[in-house]
Amino acid sequence: MKPGLYATLERIAATIEERKHGDVKTSYVARLLSQGEDALLKKIGEEATETVLAAKSGDRQHLVRETADLWFHCMIVLARHGLGPGDVLAEMHRREGISGIDEKAARKK
Repeated sequence: MKPGLYATLERIAATIEERKHGDVKTSYVARLLSQGEDALLKKIGEEATETVLAAKSGDRQHLVRETADLWFHCMIVLARHGLGPGDVLAEMHRREGISGIDEKAARKK
């Protein structure tokens, strides 16, 4: 990861944390969270679908933008559960160098 990019994730996570209980009239994060978990999870499903469609389109910039939307909404879900990007990166670090097949098989034990 390029220097400073992790700090960007942390700043976005901090902003989400600040806005979790904000005014639903002025904060997208507060508005989305006020609608309940099902609405938030539906939004993630929509963003995931848009990411898939962007990948299929072959438009690299569109794919990057849709992935950013997906990551942002995933960060909102993480914040709702008291988690952040550091938790996800720690899990990815744990998995580094482990075959995906082996890692998935280990979860079933």
